[in-house]
Amino acid sequence: MVRRSFLTAALVLIAGAFIPAIPATAAADPAALISNLGHRALEVLGKNATQAQRVERFRELLREDFDVPGIARFVLGRYWNTATDEQRAEFLKLFEEYVALAYSTRLAEYTGETFKVTGSRPDADGAIVSSQIIRPAGAQPVKVDWRLIGRNGVYKISDVSVDGISMAVTQRSEFASVIQHNGGQVQGLIAMLRQKTGAGGAR
Repeated sequence: MVRRSFLTAALVLIAGAFIPAIPATAAADPAALISNLGHRALEVLGKNATQAQRVERFRELLREDFDVPGIARFVLGRYWNTATDEQRAEFLKLFEEYVALAYSTRLAEYTGETFKVTGSRPDADGAIVSSQIIRPAGAQPVKVDWRLIGRNGVYKISDVSVDGISMAVTQRSEFASVIQHNGGQVQGLIAMLRQKTGAGGAR
C-alpha cells in the first residue's frame, strides 16, 4: 500500500498557513512561489467549497506549481524504462488524479499551523527554498526544504524534504514495493491506482 506521498507532507503542513497573496510573476522567484503556495492552499480549503471544487482547485495547483510529469517519472524509478508508452501515459494521468483526489480531502483535516520561508539558495538545476512550519502549543518547528527546478526563468517544485527526508524518494520506494509485490510488473501499480481513483478517491 502507498502510505503517503511527498505531496502529502508538503501540502498538509502548509494547509493552515496565513500568507499574503503574491502575484503570478512569483513563478520566477523561488521563495515567492513557495509563499504563494501557502496562500493558495488556504483557498483549496475554503469551507464553502464542495468536495468536487476542492479536487478541481487542488488539481490546478498541482499543474501550475509542481513538475508533475517529472515527479511521476522519478517516483516510477527504473520501472519507467520497462513500461510501454501506453503504460507511461496512463501512469502519468492516474498519478495526478490519485494525488488530487486523495489529498484535497486530507488537506481539509489540517489547520492551525503557520508557515514561514526562512531562506533560498541556488541549486544545480534551480533552487532550494527553506521554510519552517510553526506548530501550536510550542511544539518543535518542522523544517521543510523545497527543491525547485528552473526552466526559462520559471520554477516548478520537484521534491520536498521534511526534516531531511526526501518525500520523492519515499514515494518511489513505496511504488517500487507495490510493483515488486505484483511480480515486477508496472501494470500492478497501474491497477492499484485505477482502483483508488475509480473508487472516487484514495482510502
